[in-house]
Amino acid sequence: MAETILESQPDLLIDWKKSDRDDGGACDLRTEEMLVNMGPQHPSTHGVLRIVLRTDGELVLEAIPHIGYLHRCAEKIGENLQPFQFVPTTDRLDYLAAMNNNYGFSLAVEKLAGIEVPERARYIRVIMAELSRIASHLVSFGCYGMDLGAFTPFLYAFRERERILDMFEAACGARLTCSYITIGGVTQDLPERFCETVSEFLDYFEPKIDEYNQLLTYNHIFVKRAANVGVISAEDAIRWGLTGPCLRGSGVKFDLRKSLPYDIYSRFDFEVPVGLPGGSDGIPKEVRVGDCWNRYFVRMQEMRQSVRIIRQCLEQMPAGEVKAKLPKTLKLPANEVYFESEGARGQLGFLVVGDGSAIPYRVKVRGPCFCNLSITSHVCREVLLADVPAIIGSIDIVMGEVDR
Repeated sequence: MAETILESQPDLLIDWKKSDRDDGGACDLRTEEMLVNMGPQHPSTHGVLRIVLRTDGELVLEAIPHIGYLHRCAEKIGENLQPFQFVPTTDRLDYLAAMNNNYGFSLAVEKLAGIEVPERARYIRVIMAELSRIASHLVSFGCYGMDLGAFTPFLYAFRERERILDMFEAACGARLTCSYITIGGVTQDLPERFCETVSEFLDYFEPKIDEYNQLLTYNHIFVKRAANVGVISAEDAIRWGLTGPCLRGSGVKFDLRKSLPYDIYSRFDFEVPVGLPGGSDGIPKEVRVGDCWNRYFVRMQEMRQSVRIIRQCLEQMPAGEVKAKLPKTLKLPANEVYFESEGARGQLGFLVVGDGSAIPYRVKVRGPCFCNLSITSHVCREVLLADVPAIIGSIDIVMGEVDR
């Protein structure tokens, strides 16, 4: 009866025929490929990212990212405003680490215009940039847990992140898009007892990292979902232009703050965490260098190093002015500068071209998320459908920076 039905409906996916093997005549299954749209509104794409998945059952054969849903012409805006007017737009690139964007753009313009920043402002900038890095990694930690089915870490992460945003609010009145670091220094000096508040937070926060590791990092289910998944070799990471935790998770020890120190980072003692093989230093044996687990773990370790840097800033920070004295209309020389800094997600570069007027002739942004996302089609091959959120979450993208 089954043979009669199938002969009359040849389009059925089950090809009912006797096998050549001596298995009593079992059937062979024949499947068709399917295109599945993941996004642009999907919780684990971390923004309006659309990924077209070519699947064969539960196996992903190809993943093609489609971007542009959040494009806002940020670079063109920078070519129509004076540099200090463009600073609030840089907040909207990587809005989870806004201070780092302010910092990178300000350093580029200051290098082009030859502006000397007061010493106190330089220390304040580093404190804010590292606090912003911690706040960003906390979002990554909490959201990555949710991507893989753990809700509780999200609550823990945002509990600590709120305290950082409270400090940002005390310093400049804003919590997310701060525009506090600006051309020539910072907009205003720190409020009274701010340094004591930061020190108290660091004493409270540092032991919490161990708590996060117990809660999620070494959790058996989390390790099974992230270890040995989405492995990116050091060679592939370099070839595809990965930077930040995605590069260091593949074992490449490159951090601009240490490898090519800018501003005052050469004054601080800190380590550059990299991906580790399974079985070493308490790392679960299933882990491989360059997998999702290592990219996540590098961010956890970086929070410890940011704490070290901030403590040294608080010890060394001098008194004095917090902003250079600049003319109301800052003329940019007819020259160009490309400057890279280490953002929360990798190397953040700004190209600023001046033509002698107050408005840049050209502004170009090298967003780390845009470059890191490029490896998606390479790493999401021959993986299970459930592994795609794990891989994308480990890259830790922010679509405001990808689309610009």
